This record gives sequence, structure tokens and C-alpha cells, in this order.
Amino acid sequence: AGWKEILNTSAGLLQQGGVIGVPTDTIYGIACLAQNSQSISNIYNVKGRNGTKPLAICVGDIEDIYRYCQVNVPDQLFRDLLPGPVTLVMERSDGLNKELNPYTSLVGVRIPDHAFIRQLAQICSEPLALTSANISTQESTLTVEEFRDLWPMLSLVVDGGPIGDLQSPECRLGSTVVDLSIPGKFTVIRPGW
Repeated sequence: AGWKEILNTSAGLLQQGGVIGVPTDTIYGIACLAQNSQSISNIYNVKGRNGTKPLAICVGDIEDIYRYCQVNVPDQLFRDLLPGPVTLVMERSDGLNKELNPYTSLVGVRIPDHAFIRQLAQICSEPLALTSANISTQESTLTVEEFRDLWPMLSLVVDGGPIGDLQSPECRLGSTVVDLSIPGKFTVIRPGW
């Protein structure tokens, strides 16, 4: 019951344009609704991030990828990799908010292997814009305490406990980012966790 209440509260705050702190399978993130342009502006303000640096989207199910991306890889590849600690970069579709990453035709999409964030994306019925819970250029965070400086700017922080080994630098790498935008080719843009 508590889990459902937290999900519903989180979804309600996102619908109101809020930015929330969330656990993922790799590091803590901050999320907002990707289809809400004011929320996108808010998440950049929280991060102190350059507006030209793209945000990834998080969806709850593989089928959702087809709504927001132009897919040119076999469906089985998604099923082999997702959910998991990867961000797959593809051409965006017209179904995605044009004000999300307006300087590129590409978008990174994630389905983290973490029940909370996946269920949140499912009940919101639209993609979440997702980025690491830290000030831009600072170290990724593995506990909610590590991004305490951001709390006053967030509508809610969901504490999922420590993620990974706090002593291991590898645990702070985030997801592996793979470019699948060119048919028949893949490029690892960023090695990750």
C-alpha cells in the first residue's frame, strides 16, 4: 500500500510540472514529464545544465520505445538489453515533445531495471525525462544524501536506499550509452556501469 501511495504521489507531482529525485538501477536520477515543456525547463534549472545538452527519456515498457523513437533494430535486441543499465540512442519520432532536446534529432531511451521508476513511467503513460541527480559536472550520486543540495528545488525525493558500492568509482558511471541511430551499426558513446 505504501509503495502504491508513493507512486501515485510521484505521478501527481510530475503531472503538476514537478521534478522529483528517483532511484534507478545505476545511480540516483531526477525526472520530470518529457512531454511537458515547462517541466523540461525546470529540470535544466535544477541541474544547472546547459540547455543544449540532451536529456534521456525513460519509458516503462519496450512497446513505448516505438511511440517515441524511429526503430531500425530488431525487437529482440531490446528484449536482450532491457530493462537494464543501458541508454539506447535512436532517431526521435514526431510523438516526442519537440522542445525536449531541440538541437538534435536523436534521443536516448532507458528502461531501468528498477521496479519503482519503471512503474512510475507506466502509470504516467508518457515518457519521463531522466538525468543524473547532481549539479552538472559533479559526481553521480548513489544515496539521496549525496544530492541534498538539490532537495529544495525538487518536488519530492524518493529514497530507495544506497545504490551499488559507495566505495567503487565504477558504480558512479551511470548507464552505458549506445548509439543505434545508424542502421546496421552501433557505437558505444559512453561506457557505463
